[in-house]
Amino acid sequence: MALALNHLHLKTRDPDKTAKFYVEMLGAKIVSQSAKGGYRLDLHGLSLNVTKLNDDQKREQMYGMEHLAIDTDELDALVDKLQGQGIRILEQTTVGGGRRVCFFEGPDGVQLEFIEKKAL
Repeated sequence: MALALNHLHLKTRDPDKTAKFYVEMLGAKIVSQSAKGGYRLDLHGLSLNVTKLNDDQKREQMYGMEHLAIDTDELDALVDKLQGQGIRILEQTTVGGGRRVCFFEGPDGVQLEFIEKKAL
């Protein structure tokens, strides 16, 4: 089973100010900006998403680091494993490009996301 870090997501009241901090203070580069005002930054190889709270999101949101996202080539097996261990699944959905994702609750309420790797 191959796992790889996908991105770190920060939620903030002011994405412009937060992105500017990471760019000016830590040398991040802006990769893209969404129509909703969010940013995708490259922080020395770490993909960093910076957004406001999402009106469409059903699971709980908070400001700060929201979740850690991990790519996987075996999403179904991971979901089965989590459910078998009684771990709470927060949301299963599909994101851009038709990739399936699963959010679950990790220790101390930290949200973790598995993202299905697109077949080559």
